[in-house]
Amino acid sequence: MLKRIITSIVAVCVLVPVLFLSHTWVFPIAIAIVSVVCLFEMFKCMGLDKKLSVTIPAYLIALLLPTLQRLEIAGTKVIAAATVLCVVYLVYLFALVVWSHGKFTYNQMAASALTSFYIMLAMNMILFIRDFNEDGQFLYLLIFIGAWMTDIFAYFTGVFFGKHKLIEDVSPKKTIEGSIGGIVFCALSFVALGVVADIFFDRNANLVFLAISGVFISMIAQVGDLIMSVIKRHYGIKDYGKIFPGHGGMLDRFDSILSVTLGVAAMCMVSYIFGISMM
Repeated sequence: MLKRIITSIVAVCVLVPVLFLSHTWVFPIAIAIVSVVCLFEMFKCMGLDKKLSVTIPAYLIALLLPTLQRLEIAGTKVIAAATVLCVVYLVYLFALVVWSHGKFTYNQMAASALTSFYIMLAMNMILFIRDFNEDGQFLYLLIFIGAWMTDIFAYFTGVFFGKHKLIEDVSPKKTIEGSIGGIVFCALSFVALGVVADIFFDRNANLVFLAISGVFISMIAQVGDLIMSVIKRHYGIKDYGKIFPGHGGMLDRFDSILSVTLGVAAMCMVSYIFGISMM
């Protein structure tokens, strides 16, 4: 436990300056680096980390996407560029299956393509949300707050009050009580961010919408965590890596971040389409 706490403190000390500089190129560079590390851990999990013909193109795309996003190109062009890159990579992987003479199988191709797209697009979406509009400087924080508040309070609620298993065959330690605790505190933390934005930054946060979104995002965070647990169990590993002592690898810390990012992006689009103010 002490090792986990120390690691968490060090990680926060690194994360806070990066978030503070989210308006600079430090942020997309950090996202690109984290994306590459996550991809490496996933490829290693699947036993593909030494197949450079598979991994290097994915690393290059992961480095390129945040750069395209931060260059402030029109949103549709960024989406088009990302789509083209992913489709080209997919066709390339199909070609490898054809010409590898059984050394790179269809199942490996499908798994590497699916997980690569999930990681790359979700990580790049963090930057999209940050630059979405004038509210982006607050909205992207919901990603980290939602994922980690859910994780922290689901853990402690489960430890002290957990009696009923959530999905035992996927994650034996998770409980229904822990899940509910994570949802409640995630919603409260979203409201707290809105209150802070109102008081200190003269915003007009929609606290009701934030509370509802907190429930929705917490559920997505827990699903994202379970998705990565399923993958680990499938490949018979405990952790994706050892970067964070007591916590595992980058993917072990960003498992729910990936799914939450997509959830917050959907929340942003809903608010935009229906004209609902969030901040």
